[in-house]
Amino acid sequence: MLQPQGDRVVIEVKEKNDTTSGGVVLLDSAVQKESVGTVVSVGKGRLNNAGEHIPLDVAQGDLVIFSKYAGTEVTHDEKSYLIVREADILAVVQ
Repeated sequence: MLQPQGDRVVIEVKEKNDTTSGGVVLLDSAVQKESVGTVVSVGKGRLNNAGEHIPLDVAQGDLVIFSKYAGTEVTHDEKSYLIVREADILAVVQ
């Protein structure tokens, strides 16, 4: 499993449907990246001036909405993930 460092979070991005409601299949270039995903793992948090870790507000299993162009896409064990900073997470879906 991927263990992010600092205030980073690993997200499994929800796959976006590549077919329109009318059944037309869209090309990869026409499909925008989904901005919703599930948190897979979180880092220890950022360090304050005293060298203490400030824990993150998100936890493993949270469904989150993140900035459209945030993070770095990685592949691990044939699955695609997105690694983002906590600041790039806009909301937790409840």
